[in-house]
Amino acid sequence: MKIVTWNINGVRARIENLIHWLRESQPDIVCLQEIKTVDDQFPRFEVEALGYHVETHGQKGFNGVAILSKLRFDEVNRGLPGDAADEQARFIEGVFSTDKGALRVVSLYLPNGNPIHDPVKFPYKLSWMARLERWAKARLALEEALILAGDYNVIPDPIDARYPEAWLGDALFQPETRQAFRRLENLGFTEAVRSVSDAPDVYTFWDYQAGAWQKNNGIRIDHLLLSPEAANRFTAASIEKHVRAWEKPSDHVPVAVELALEAA
Repeated sequence: MKIVTWNINGVRARIENLIHWLRESQPDIVCLQEIKTVDDQFPRFEVEALGYHVETHGQKGFNGVAILSKLRFDEVNRGLPGDAADEQARFIEGVFSTDKGALRVVSLYLPNGNPIHDPVKFPYKLSWMARLERWAKARLALEEALILAGDYNVIPDPIDARYPEAWLGDALFQPETRQAFRRLENLGFTEAVRSVSDAPDVYTFWDYQAGAWQKNNGIRIDHLLLSPEAANRFTAASIEKHVRAWEKPSDHVPVAVELALEAA
């Protein structure tokens, strides 16, 4: 089973790329971030025509997450619990039946947090990460295959940026941000890409500015965290970097894991 995360940076603007990629990559489950549309304006028909079920948690013009799945959804949960006042669409969880039991997949889009001296934005990022940690700890107690997939807006280590010194003042690379990510990981998750490679120059995002893609001036901020039950079925991880070279691309590329699971 192939499960992929991709910050598409506007699903309606990039629907042709999405459809082409779905046909090429043939993922079983896709977690999208920054769909930037309300639920009823998601291009559902085009995606469903390829055999996918679609669940969204959208927001007009900003944020928004979705899960596309060849498996039928058993359950869908929208919004990260813990803050009833938070109206930003950044979290959706799908539950599926497999031959090895339940599979829970989350598409998440963590707050950017910049600028770090803003009295709201950086504290919101850290509080959101703390909420995610509490939620994940409770979900891990279920002892089910769980994947937290998305744009974390976290550069975990210096190796995950071409020029780490350029990010020292950025919310994505602050010590508090990296520590929060590490606390989440240390609950018992396996970070898929780094579990198979410690190579440098492994990135998932290249800015549109200053020829970042052409110069390979990238960062790695899109991650898949696997619970122990998911990690036991983990067979491969990959970054589909070539998608960044397509016409009218997202600034992120798909990141995939493969698990030895089949639909029930």
